[in-house]
Amino acid sequence: MTFTAEPAYQHGQAPRTAILLINLGTPDEPTPKAVGRYLKEFLSDPRVVEIPRPAWLPILYGLILPLRSRASALKYESIWLREAHRTGSPLLVHSERQAYALQLLLAQQGHDVTVACAMRYGNPSIGSVMEALRRQGTERVLVLPLYPQYSGTTTATAFDELFRVLGEWRNQPELRLVKHFHDHPAYISALHQQVGAYWAQHGAPDFSRGDRLILSFHGVPRRTLELGDPYHCECVKTGRLLGEALGLQPGQYQVTFQSRFGRAEWLQPYTAPTLQELGKVGTARVDVFCPGFPADCIETLEEIAMEGQTEFKTAGGKDFHFIPCLNDAPAWIAGLADIALQHLQGWPLSPPHAHELEARRALAQARGAAA
Repeated sequence: MTFTAEPAYQHGQAPRTAILLINLGTPDEPTPKAVGRYLKEFLSDPRVVEIPRPAWLPILYGLILPLRSRASALKYESIWLREAHRTGSPLLVHSERQAYALQLLLAQQGHDVTVACAMRYGNPSIGSVMEALRRQGTERVLVLPLYPQYSGTTTATAFDELFRVLGEWRNQPELRLVKHFHDHPAYISALHQQVGAYWAQHGAPDFSRGDRLILSFHGVPRRTLELGDPYHCECVKTGRLLGEALGLQPGQYQVTFQSRFGRAEWLQPYTAPTLQELGKVGTARVDVFCPGFPADCIETLEEIAMEGQTEFKTAGGKDFHFIPCLNDAPAWIAGLADIALQHLQGWPLSPPHAHELEARRALAQARGAAA
């Protein structure tokens, strides 16, 4: 086995602590070529598509990639951010803002921690970000995937890629892994505040007349639940805790699952048919919130805010409201800090004092003279 070259070790260098936020991924550009490259990496992951490779790969290369790349590129184009100071995929832009805001908040609290974000698929890759942290002298890494609810299709594959990268390192850092935070009080509070802030600005639904809050989570094949994946249960618990925090009765909100792919049965109820059915019965107002997505992305901005609204209104629905994801809302950044600090306990987080750095330098010089 060949190990990657290590950065030059500096005696007396203060070991750093880092938080690595990991999200799903995004194409580099909203073009068929870039989207095809992203989809190829994503849909080639055996944790994402649990079909035997000899059966799946011909379908992927012969049917899925040629057809979906162009169609998906048009969808990405419709939501691509083109701001004066930043152009790019909403998922990446919001993830970068979360990392920056989290590091700033931790610094304000006196914690000397580097916060970086990586994508499981696409760029910046987990390998490239980990290499950058290594060259900064990082010796401790808290890995915090931005998947509140654990699934083998998301959290586990992020860990897989991290371990694959570190399998090529000679000098590995200490690791701590955050498996999930679906019921963490800080996360539920941030969701509660996000919905409450939207209702304070746009008015709340009138649940007495049958208005509905839909809590839409990303779907996965039902088979994963039957094989022991806890994702479904954790989504349902998040929905229940948020509903209770909002003071709602079970009939006033509903947990659904979106982004179904292929012919196999996925977790139900499905979001799109639910919106259509609510439209058919003349529901006056539907609000849709996606608690499982801490950052807005194509699944929320295009699939829900655009397609979902069309499905609801075309079926006869009246008023459709999409509630933005947490993104870099202050309540969520504070919640992220709470979650991170809970898992960072015991690691030194304060910057070393000047006298400590001087002592380390003197010790390094003494060792060099002795050698």
